[in-house]
Amino acid sequence: MGDLSGRLAALEQEYRNCEAQMADPGVVADRNRYVDITRRYKELEPVVVAARSLDDAEGDIAAAEELIEGSGATDRAELQADLDSAQLRAAELSEEIKVLLLPKDPNENRNVIVEIRGAEGGEEANLWAADLTEMYRTWASSMGWKCELLSTSVSDLGGFTEATLRISGDDIWSRLKFEAGPHRVQRVPTTESQGRIHTSSATVAVLPEAEEVDLEIDPNDLTVDVYRSSGPGGQSVNTTDSAVRITHNPTGLVVSMQDQKSQLQNKAKAMAVLRSRLLKAEQERAAVEAGQAKREQIGGGGRGEKIRTYNFKENRVTDHRIGLTTYNLDRVLAGALGEISDALVTDERARLLSEQTD
Repeated sequence: MGDLSGRLAALEQEYRNCEAQMADPGVVADRNRYVDITRRYKELEPVVVAARSLDDAEGDIAAAEELIEGSGATDRAELQADLDSAQLRAAELSEEIKVLLLPKDPNENRNVIVEIRGAEGGEEANLWAADLTEMYRTWASSMGWKCELLSTSVSDLGGFTEATLRISGDDIWSRLKFEAGPHRVQRVPTTESQGRIHTSSATVAVLPEAEEVDLEIDPNDLTVDVYRSSGPGGQSVNTTDSAVRITHNPTGLVVSMQDQKSQLQNKAKAMAVLRSRLLKAEQERAAVEAGQAKREQIGGGGRGEKIRTYNFKENRVTDHRIGLTTYNLDRVLAGALGEISDALVTDERARLLSEQTD
């Protein structure tokens, strides 16, 4: 507890310093500095509030113990109940503080770009990618998040060979990052005449949305091509060259956008996705250099590589990372991802707490 008390005292002092600086006219006049201090103040606030409540609870414990020592038999039961309550509150606050002090994910407050692609299974994989896209859009709506469909590449039967979403709101990254990877589906495709169950997959990539200040992209490193938008089967859907394809020459990354009528809009959205891909690549490179190499989000997209399986016949969803199986696939596809998402967040928190203890 000694180490924790010292750390909490230091954070309390930093919190007070931030509070004082936010009232300093010189700091207020420096917009960038003021924004940084305000952000840090908000980060510290929940820890400081919990620490102050813990101090109160520990004070109540000390007072109750002192009263019990000098009490008679008639008062002892009531005082013991007060002591038990204060001890329980202190234990709960200690656990809450441990969670609040866990290392922060650098992408925690970012919005996300979600890229969904049909993988193995031909046209059925594209149809499955479209189902996943709708699942995430519905989930976002239920969570009060804003979801924007940036682009789609529609297949011949109305599926998506690729779809890109931008999702913004509170608690976005901490939830959606767990959706990255191959999603396997087992069902009878609409194209199957014999009623046989097929296994297909779609991949989901979750990228932290990058701001322009996060990394500098040299315009000379970009090749920008414009062309006419096209629909399924190469059918032209636009009579002007509004579609945009941007190639980042040093990395070979290519981003195409065609859903907007304006070439400028398509270029802006393509640049947003490109920045996010480059930011993710840079973060992964830095993690490898720091000895914290992470698994690839997408892998090969094959049937054997999977984070989750959706079995239509059994109405079953299985998340293979935590061994969770539920029998509410219909509700999950309708956006009810809360149970799975909560379980993944809880599992990560438990692992981080365990690592911190070790």
